[in-house]
Amino acid sequence: MATVLDTTVFIELERAVRGLPPAEAMTVVSGRLEQQLGSSEEVGIAAITASELLHGVHRATDAHRARRGAFVESVLAAFPAIAFDLLAARVHARLWATLAQAGTEVGAHDRIVAATALSVGWRVGTANRRHLDRIVGLDVVDVTLV
Repeated sequence: MATVLDTTVFIELERAVRGLPPAEAMTVVSGRLEQQLGSSEEVGIAAITASELLHGVHRATDAHRARRGAFVESVLAAFPAIAFDLLAARVHARLWATLAQAGTEVGAHDRIVAATALSVGWRVGTANRRHLDRIVGLDVVDVTLV
């Protein structure tokens, strides 16, 4: 099995390892991921997750921007980004239409994460299942790194 981690995992994590140097924080992350997902689990992020994390750097105050930037860059170096390609776009369009027909609301970025994971046959790891559980056929797993 392989897992796409969503932004909620990293937001929670950043708060938890705020005082650690980025390299030490990533060591903590690796150990916790191995405990929760297994030692052979392939893990990545959707490209939209990279964008959300980078957006957080740009929105940070001057006092926090350097620390947040270092944290995000260590995440981007540690977890490969999975592109939103034509296959993911096709999955996304079908998923979006199905949700709309059912009258089910799921945020745009959550839909993109789900479509990215579904397009490569992976599940989604999240610290907040609330929206992702609404997507039929998506395997969602709780990931708590703190």
